[in-house]
Amino acid sequence: MTWSASFTARHFPLNLSLMFRVIRYIFYAFSGILLGGLIFEATTLPHVAALQSENPATTSMIETRIREAQRNGVQPKRMQIWVPLEKISPQLQRAALAGEDTNFATHHGFDYEAIQRAWDQAQKEADKEAKQEGENDSWLPNLPDFKRGASTISQQLAKNLYLSSERSFMRKGQEAMITYFMERNLTKRRILELYLNVIEWGDGIYGAEAASQYYFHKPAAGLNAREAAFLSAMIPNPRTVFNPQIDPKRVARRQRIILKLMPGVKMPPGTG
Repeated sequence: MTWSASFTARHFPLNLSLMFRVIRYIFYAFSGILLGGLIFEATTLPHVAALQSENPATTSMIETRIREAQRNGVQPKRMQIWVPLEKISPQLQRAALAGEDTNFATHHGFDYEAIQRAWDQAQKEADKEAKQEGENDSWLPNLPDFKRGASTISQQLAKNLYLSSERSFMRKGQEAMITYFMERNLTKRRILELYLNVIEWGDGIYGAEAASQYYFHKPAAGLNAREAAFLSAMIPNPRTVFNPQIDPKRVARRQRIILKLMPGVKMPPGTG
């Protein structure tokens, strides 16, 4: 054995040990940072248990719309009339679930089957897009491309109440944590009641009662199945994509689909 080979043999175990030590320290440091971040997120989360008996005075969505209006130099609009769930038509309760979250009664905040379906659909669309561009590997579309259809009513409520519309994995992580605690602290009935009182139904229109008064000139308690399906059809984007004043045919198509789905929706205890 030459001197060089002997030196390498003597020092290789030492170098290997040092390398493993460095990797271990990096792992500890990364784990510590991750744990610290999770603890910070947990301690700064909103106190969702208060929602058991308190209605929120405002929401992140409403405040965002107010800021947008102020930036554009116009007077912010806010039409919102809080009503208990028993004063919201059972037809609208059913229609909202038919359009947004058919498994609401049985899941625990996250509908993994819906997530998988949305993922699969997004991948098919990405493959089609890649072929049109002459590529063989589409990989994966951005998160926003398959987010729609994967968000439950609980997740939508968490975002609506507390979070920005920023599309990032950090924001989705916050949404997941809030959703988890919301499902632990609130009944399905209360989650649905909050949801139907805060969601956006047009420019400055929030909640079922305001929407019913605006579109049908009647209280939310009096909505029939077709009217309920109409309002549910608007929920994904009532200001542009599903705005009946901009594209009434698109809203009508979604309304018909929701009407067909409504009879098969399983409702949680205490709801319509």
